[in-house]
Amino acid sequence: ELDFEAKTSYTLRIEAANMHVDPRFLSLGPFSDMTTVKIIVEDVDEPPVFTSRLYSMVVSEAAKVGTIIGTVAAHDPDASNSPVRYSIDRNTDLERYFNIDANSGVITTAKSLDRETNAVHNITVLAMESQNPAQIGRGYVAITILDINDNAPEFAMEYETTVCENAQPGQVIQKISAIDKDDPPNGHQFYFSLTAEAANNHNFTLQDNKDNTATVLTKRNGFRRQEQSVFYLPIFIVDSGSPSLSSTNTLTIRVCDCDAEGIAQTCNAEAYILPAGLSTGALIAILACVLTLLVLVLLIVTMRRRKKEPLIFDEERDIRENIVRYDDEGGGEEDTEAFDMAALRNLNIMRDTKTRRDVTPEIQFLSRPTFKSIPDNVIFREFIWERLKEADVDPCAPPYDSLQTYAFEGNGSVAESLSSLDSISSNSDQNYDYLSDWGPRFKRLADMYGTGPDCLYS
Repeated sequence: ELDFEAKTSYTLRIEAANMHVDPRFLSLGPFSDMTTVKIIVEDVDEPPVFTSRLYSMVVSEAAKVGTIIGTVAAHDPDASNSPVRYSIDRNTDLERYFNIDANSGVITTAKSLDRETNAVHNITVLAMESQNPAQIGRGYVAITILDINDNAPEFAMEYETTVCENAQPGQVIQKISAIDKDDPPNGHQFYFSLTAEAANNHNFTLQDNKDNTATVLTKRNGFRRQEQSVFYLPIFIVDSGSPSLSSTNTLTIRVCDCDAEGIAQTCNAEAYILPAGLSTGALIAILACVLTLLVLVLLIVTMRRRKKEPLIFDEERDIRENIVRYDDEGGGEEDTEAFDMAALRNLNIMRDTKTRRDVTPEIQFLSRPTFKSIPDNVIFREFIWERLKEADVDPCAPPYDSLQTYAFEGNGSVAESLSSLDSISSNSDQNYDYLSDWGPRFKRLADMYGTGPDCLYS
């Protein structure tokens, strides 16, 4: 490889010779020639180069934020010697534990460090030319975190300790050990003892084995589950760090019924209150069955109480034709609160046109059609066909199929209407002229039933 910064040009002497020379022409002179070739090396812009391929640095995990860890250096190998700016590749420092000065390359801590979380940080430092930011060099830094004693010792595991009811004094029931997340240079050394409040208990004692383990022993003869089924023994553990740290860990000891070999059989105090011949497993099975039955009963009751939503929600929203029964005397024609029963009893009223009450009876009777000559089957068919068309175009009609029942009473009596209100269209001898003498309150009736020439259209 050529390096412009190391050598800018090369001079070469090249000889060309004839490999096959005829001896007859040797006297004509040498059959070779020489020339000089000069090679000029052109400069190419290169990225910055670090002074070391790998930088190794150390810092204590107790270092405060802003502590200087070390310095990296890089330079531009080109003749221009462009200034270099530094930065950290954050893909190698996602938690942003470190910062670097862009101009000097000094690396400092940006947040508190924890050796137990990460003992070594491998980061990449980027060096960028100021004149050409596209030229980037990369340097690698390994930062080792020095340990301090900042973690207290604790039990090495969750112990399940038992003691037999027939235990003898001085019997070993548990051997314990401890762990520490710190890593002292000379290794761990733990010291075990009972806490001050537990040192004078009459049940158990503790013996430090001086090898980072301790032994728990009984102090009295025999234990009874019905009196006390569980004992809690607080144990004090100290490490050998500088300064040393300590912690109190509680050992749970259960009193059990043991066989002849000292193997625990039953440790539950509830065994004394169980019925004779009924084991704990059988009782649990019975309780599970009872709970299952209760759940099934609740589900059945809930399902029965749930009301299925009817297709038509209530009587007030029932959109089908209905019949309203009155037990009192109706309000006459002015009672429009209930369903118009005339639509079921008389087909002579057209459904598409509404009669106006401000028009005289003569006009109404002239426009009223008659179906006396129509056969009954045609009347029924027309009646149902009108109802069907209304249901098809009604926007409030339900989207489901429904059965509509109509109490049709026929086309009316053969004797037709017997009402005196129809007398104006018949040959009646009744005279209502006296209504005009009753005052303004009866003017409307006088206009409707009077025989004067101006009454009909007044």
